[in-house]
Amino acid sequence: MHDLVPLARFGRRLAADLRDVTSDPAALDSAGFWAVVADFEGRLVCARFAEVRRAPVPAPEPGAWRGPAPDHWTSSLDRAAYTAGVRRIREHIAAGEVYQANLCRILSAPLPDPGRADVDALTALLARGNPAPYAGTVRLPAHGVEIATASPELFLRRDGRIVESGPIKGTGRTAADLLEKDRAENVMIVDLVRNDLGRVCAAGSVSVPSLCAVEQHPGLVHLVSTVRGELAEGAGWAELLAGTFPPGSVTGAPKSSALRIIEALETAPRGPYCGGVGWVDADRGIGELAVGIRTFWVDRGVAGGPVLRFGTGAGITWGSDPEREWDETELKASRLLGVASGAYAATGRTLR
Repeated sequence: MHDLVPLARFGRRLAADLRDVTSDPAALDSAGFWAVVADFEGRLVCARFAEVRRAPVPAPEPGAWRGPAPDHWTSSLDRAAYTAGVRRIREHIAAGEVYQANLCRILSAPLPDPGRADVDALTALLARGNPAPYAGTVRLPAHGVEIATASPELFLRRDGRIVESGPIKGTGRTAADLLEKDRAENVMIVDLVRNDLGRVCAAGSVSVPSLCAVEQHPGLVHLVSTVRGELAEGAGWAELLAGTFPPGSVTGAPKSSALRIIEALETAPRGPYCGGVGWVDADRGIGELAVGIRTFWVDRGVAGGPVLRFGTGAGITWGSDPEREWDETELKASRLLGVASGAYAATGRTLR
C-alpha cells in the first residue's frame, strides 16, 4: 500500500498534505499540526501536516480491508511461557525488586492480501466494532508507520502549561469482576505517574482529581485515574516525554526495575504497542497522546511478506494468579482480533 498518501486521523480530525518528518521532540513546540508515534523502545516519529480539517470516520467500505483469519494469529509468548513469566515476576516481587510489572505478548498474523491492507480502513471497522476515545490512524508507509489504534487510555494531554495523564489499571468483564488487587495496582501506578509528572512540573502542582473511577468500554470495564500538573518554567514536549516515557501503566513500579524485568521476559519488541500515539497542535499549544494499547500495526519488513501485529498484556502484582492474567490478555485481544478479521461489526453481522 505504498501508493497510499500519508494521513493521520484522530477522532474527527483528519490531517493530510505531509510536509515534514522528524525524530526531534522539540519540533512539537514549534509550529503546525503533528502526528506523533513513539515506539516503546524509544523510536519517535513526528509528522507535520499542512491541512487539518474536521471529518467523521467513514463507514467501512466492503473490501477496503482484508485482515487475517482469527486462527492465523501466533503469540510471542504462548500460554505456558506467559504464565511462567507471571510466576517469575512474583519471585521478583517477593525479592523486593519490584512492586508490579506489566507482562505483554505480541500477536502476529500474515496479511492475506497486502494490497488491501489500508490501516485507515481498519480504523473504520474499529470505529464500528470497538469505539474508543483515542481511536485513530497514522499512515506513513514511506517511514515504516502504519497504525490503527482503538486506545482507551490517555498518556498525555496538554493544554498550554497544564498536563494530564489518565492511567488505566484494573480490568474485568464487569465492575463486579474487579478485585482489591486491581485497585491496589491502580494506586501504585498513580504514584508512579505522579512521580513522573513531578519531574517536569512545578513543585506542588501535581494532583489526582480522580482515583479509580470505573469506566465502561466495549466488552470490559477499566479502573481509570487522572493525574494533573503544571509544566515547570522552560519545560516543553521534549522534557515532558523524557520525564514520563514509556507510560507507567504499561511498565510497572519502580519503572527502572520493571523495564529490566520486561526486557528479560518478553521475546519480541513492543514497537508502537505500549508507546504513544496521538497529535500535537503546536500553534494552539494543545495535544493529546494515547497509550498505544488496543493498537494494530503493519510490519512490512518481514521475510515471507507483511504481517499485522497487535499487543496484549496485564499488570502483574503479588496478588496475581497466572491463569487469570493470561485470561485477561485474551479478554483484551479477542474482540479486537475479531474486528480485524472482519468477523465482528457493531451490528454483530459478519463483514464481507
